Amino acid sequence: MTSTQLLVVLLASGMGALIKSVTGLGYPLIAVPLISLVLGIEDAVVIVAIPNLAANAFLCWESRDAQAQTRDLGRLCGLGVVGAVIGTIALVNLPEQPLLVFLALAILLFLFQFIRKPEFGFSPAFTRRWSPAVGLLAGAMQGAIGVSGPIVATWFHSYRLPARAYIHSLTFMFGVTGAVQLVILLGQGQMTPDRLVGALVASVAVAVATPIGLRLRKRLAGPSFEKLVLLTLVVSAVALIFDALS
Repeated sequence: MTSTQLLVVLLASGMGALIKSVTGLGYPLIAVPLISLVLGIEDAVVIVAIPNLAANAFLCWESRDAQAQTRDLGRLCGLGVVGAVIGTIALVNLPEQPLLVFLALAILLFLFQFIRKPEFGFSPAFTRRWSPAVGLLAGAMQGAIGVSGPIVATWFHSYRLPARAYIHSLTFMFGVTGAVQLVILLGQGQMTPDRLVGALVASVAVAVATPIGLRLRKRLAGPSFEKLVLLTLVVSAVALIFDALS
């Protein structure tokens, strides 16, 4: 791996980790496309697996005091693991482009509904009933195309949770599905020496950027945090469509 490639890994991971530490999502969606420009998509996915899992574990632990305010995590994560296994097995048989477009359109539809009715949110009874299906779908999308963040973030946003409970929910579920993904990647022998070096460089960037993002998050509250999350979802939807059409 060249010094230029390592520099791209470092900068992309730092940028993604900064946004993730503020909003709870965004690291893979930012880092993977940028790293894939110099290394390819498969290398990028494998490289970010370890630092992404570490970031989720740290942010989940940092926000653990908000666990009592979360909802449906057991249902979502349990079915998310099942979906991830199914999606990984079906990976070679599922076309990626239609799934990416479907996911992007679903996010944009939610955002349109939210803008039209800012008080929009799902009741606890509704989310309890449908969280297993959402968990299964999110896990399957993660296993099939490596992207579940936007759909999980959109679902949790509809809960209208406080900022720390929202971030704890996201990082808890990302951590569980990310651990499953990493086990599968290691079992398949995907972590080559070059990719391990890239993962270590990415981990350094995450370790440096995360505390900075946490300090920025403390300055955001209420509407400002919500607007930043919505902006991240918009960028995610546009990136998914761009990826599908490229």
